[in-house]
Amino acid sequence: MNQSVVKVDREIMSGASCFAGTRVPIQNLIDYLEGGDSIEEFLDGFPSVSREQVIAFLEEGNPAPTALPVREEHAQ
Repeated sequence: MNQSVVKVDREIMSGASCFAGTRVPIQNLIDYLEGGDSIEEFLDGFPSVSREQVIAFLEEGNPAPTALPVREEHAQ
């Protein structure tokens, strides 16, 4: 069974979605990529994250870590 590369723990980075085994928020990767930086540049800045973790995260097609499920309100 494959373990997720994403870990959420209230005790780590105030509950931000992080790469498992690190204190690196997933949002950092998203920010780098959206800013036009390469995966290599991200990895240079965050050596505790492995290339395999980044690739696995991207292949999983994870939603943005700040996206919350929308709950429908019933009008009355």
